[in-house]
Amino acid sequence: MGPLVIVSAAANLALVVLALAFLVVTWRVLAGPTLADRVLALDMLVAIAIGFIAVIAVKTGFTLYVDIAISLGLVGFLATVAFARFILSRGTPAPGAGEAALAGAGAASGKAAKAGKGGKKKQSGKQAKGRGEK
Repeated sequence: MGPLVIVSAAANLALVVLALAFLVVTWRVLAGPTLADRVLALDMLVAIAIGFIAVIAVKTGFTLYVDIAISLGLVGFLATVAFARFILSRGTPAPGAGEAALAGAGAASGKAAKAGKGGKKKQSGKQAKGRGEK
C-alpha cells in the first residue's frame, strides 16, 4: 500500500465525516431553539466548509485552496462577530424564557412607544416647580 492510496482513503473518509457533520449542523440551523444556537451552527458550517476545502486541497495537491480556506475563515469570523453584536443589541431573553417573555417584552415596548407619541404627559407639582413652571 503506497502513500498515495493511504492519503486518498483518508481524504475520502474525511469527506464522508464532513458530509455527516454538515447534515447534522444544517439540522441545527433549521431547528435550533434560539437565535444563538443558529448563529453557532452557522459558524460551524463555515468551519465544515473550510474542512471540505482543506481536504480537497490535500486530495488534489492544488495549494490555492488553502488560501481560499483562510479567506473563508476570516469572513466567517467577521460574520459571527456581526451576528453576536446583533444578538446583544436585540436583547433576546435567556434560553428557556419562552415566547411569553417575548410577547410581554413586545407589549411593554409597544406601550412605551404609544406613551411617547401622545404628546406631553401631565407633570406632578414637584416636577413643574423644579423647572420653574406652575
